[in-house]
Amino acid sequence: MNVCYHSAKLTDVKAMQELVLPEVKSGKILFRSDDEISTNIRSYTLATKDNELLGFVALHIHAPDLAEVRSLIVTEKARGQGVGQELVKNTLIEAKELEVQKVFTLTYEQRFFEKLNFTEIPKESLPEHKIWADCIKCKHFPICDEIALIIAL
Repeated sequence: MNVCYHSAKLTDVKAMQELVLPEVKSGKILFRSDDEISTNIRSYTLATKDNELLGFVALHIHAPDLAEVRSLIVTEKARGQGVGQELVKNTLIEAKELEVQKVFTLTYEQRFFEKLNFTEIPKESLPEHKIWADCIKCKHFPICDEIALIIAL
């Protein structure tokens, strides 16, 4: 598959929102407003093929030594073809270039991240004031059933 991985632009926000909408409705991915995505547009990496959005991911920095893989989404037709793995790998490369020491994720796709060498950790081990600020917006709040995983770089 001839996929291009590149930084998001503000003109991509509409397509990003359309792609993620079913996962937001199901509660698998946290809703982010157009303004919030726009404010953090530099955090997003897109996967496209022939100008079609196949997926995206965000790298969110929490502290000098800690970042998060957020909002990973891949279209149904591109799943199982390595697009998600490449998005995460590119994100980890960026984190390493920024000299982040650890990257975590909160996910329902534990096996996917374990294949990329993430290991499960107790959610309680994540610094509360940095990590849980978005939780109030979650459909599942206060009962979080996501799995926390982390990788050291």
